[in-house]
Amino acid sequence: MRRPYFIYALIMKFIVRLFPEISIKSRPVRNRLILQLQQNIINAAKHHQLTLHVFSQWDKQFVRCEDADRERAVTALSRIPGIHSFQAVTEFTFQNFDDIFAGCRDILGPRIEGKTFALRVKRRGTHEFTSQQAERILGGMFKAHYPNKGVNLSHPDVTLNIEIDNDTAFVIEENYKGMGGFPIGPQGEVLSLLSGGFDSGVSTYQAIRRGLRVHYLFFNMGGTAHELGVKQEAYYLWDRYACSHRVKFVTVPFEPIVGQILERTHHGVRGVILKRMMMRVGSEICRKYGAEGLVTGESVGQVSSQTLTNLSHIDAVTDTLILRPLVMMDKQSIIDEAERIGTAGFAETMPEYCGVISDHPNVCPRRSFVEEEEAKMDPDLVAKAAAAARTVDIKDIPEDTNRLATEVETVSELNDGDVILDVRSPDDAAKAPLSVPEHEIICMPFYRTAKDFGTLDKLKTYALYCDQGVMSLMQARQLKELGHHNVKVWRPERKA
Repeated sequence: MRRPYFIYALIMKFIVRLFPEISIKSRPVRNRLILQLQQNIINAAKHHQLTLHVFSQWDKQFVRCEDADRERAVTALSRIPGIHSFQAVTEFTFQNFDDIFAGCRDILGPRIEGKTFALRVKRRGTHEFTSQQAERILGGMFKAHYPNKGVNLSHPDVTLNIEIDNDTAFVIEENYKGMGGFPIGPQGEVLSLLSGGFDSGVSTYQAIRRGLRVHYLFFNMGGTAHELGVKQEAYYLWDRYACSHRVKFVTVPFEPIVGQILERTHHGVRGVILKRMMMRVGSEICRKYGAEGLVTGESVGQVSSQTLTNLSHIDAVTDTLILRPLVMMDKQSIIDEAERIGTAGFAETMPEYCGVISDHPNVCPRRSFVEEEEAKMDPDLVAKAAAAARTVDIKDIPEDTNRLATEVETVSELNDGDVILDVRSPDDAAKAPLSVPEHEIICMPFYRTAKDFGTLDKLKTYALYCDQGVMSLMQARQLKELGHHNVKVWRPERKA
């Protein structure tokens, strides 16, 4: 009997589908976006210490990795803007339908047992058969070899997918949903105002998803602890969704401006004046770094400074483009989105700080009145604030926190009695739960660590853990800053 001519894949392969809006672009634009996405996948993989090999076709991209890295690759690909969906596939070569069936029967056959099914074939290249003929022949083979309830092309219980590209077949093992949007890069650069609240985290994510290269701008009105918390959120957003590009985190000391607003201006327009000053300083930072716009988390009518009248007054102080991704979203929808992308925890434990509170805010003040009150402040405040801005590379935030918090011990082995404090996000911890015999493990997500750590037994030593040792290090430093000295970072050696 002739030996089937197929080779099972020892390397994991994914077929990556482009975001549909990319597909309708002109050929030059589409090609540029595809090449950018390919480079972004490579950059993100490198950041997460993954080895991915990427090559493109007109309507899709192929990504290969070692089978041992499959789960990490799935996580990385699901968080890269520009990917609509992707599929884990087994690849083999063939000469006839018997080879195709032999190559995929063990993967697809068990799925149809006791169920109705349909088989779909996508074909590329020159063959002696059509896609419909392949579906009928291969579907008949599956129907004959596995107990099932028959073929149902309209409403099957199970749909089997096979792709044929010249003499190579791909069996779709599993489908995954991507982040969507455009690849980061070609759409331009912006500065996103990040405060630690629900709104700014979600608006920053939306800007990233639309392919903008997002730098982070923080107006510090709450001291060192607030700055550290916002830096952690910025690093989280970048590390999770935008690590294909190097960006900046800019901190502007805003206490002098806040002080003069409180001391010199009418309480009814303080919130509007605060936002106007932010836009002025933000525009100066944009010009300095070549960014084309500012991103804010404002939504129409959510607070007094976000009425149409006040938004108009805010926009009037600058020619810089102001983008408001959440402008028509209600608060609950914003909170739900923050939960989904993982930033809600920051807002829950670090309420959005605002040192300018109006007793009776004016929702529709005259422009002339706002300008009169603003004129009571020193005219050089904007220039001074922009000049005092501090900038760090987003990749350096973990090390930059050395300036804000004391150093902590990092160990690769635990002592008897050490308690492991798993600070990973709940979904990451659920995917790869820790199991360390003879050591107690407490799950406390990084966004709750500073708030909840004080409830733990103060006589025990806690070894903070996360996958890459970055969030655990920042949390340990923050705990030290808060006066908790019974902490260290646990970074176990990676097994070969």
